[in-house]
Amino acid sequence: MTQLEFNFKVKENYKPLRGYALKLTQDPEDANDLVQETMLKAFVNKDKFEDGTNLKGWLYTIMKNVFINNYRRFVKGNIFSDDTENQFHLNYASNTTRNDGESRLVMKDLTNAINALSDNLKTPFLLSYQGYKYDEIANYLAVPLGTVKIRIHVARQKLKQTLQSYGTRYGYSIN
Repeated sequence: MTQLEFNFKVKENYKPLRGYALKLTQDPEDANDLVQETMLKAFVNKDKFEDGTNLKGWLYTIMKNVFINNYRRFVKGNIFSDDTENQFHLNYASNTTRNDGESRLVMKDLTNAINALSDNLKTPFLLSYQGYKYDEIANYLAVPLGTVKIRIHVARQKLKQTLQSYGTRYGYSIN
């Protein structure tokens, strides 16, 4: 099966996958994310699909595994271990209350500093922050790789200068 045929057949399964994702997540936005991640994994792992086997079943298996892994990651992030003799596990979210006042002010200042960057610096910086690799950013923006690296570096330097007061307040050295 050629790459084009494979891509077409995977895309044909979008609606059934979305329905299954809705059943798993019970949320339309999460379902869209799950379908997207499933299709991405299918395209990346096309070489692992064997011609003549059930493509729809293969996609459903990928989706189920992605959902389970995301759920485990979510649960693991919400459990904290108590090192006392009894080794209790505490669910952080249900037993404590946080005062988010200061962190909201910090986030507001950080957001304002990022928004103050020019678009040619802000876009590559945010894409990098979201986890995209430099070469992916370069392809997306249609600029050379070196330009992306410089723009991200300059954006970081400007943010360090703008947010320097937070560094000294919280004991970080900003060089």
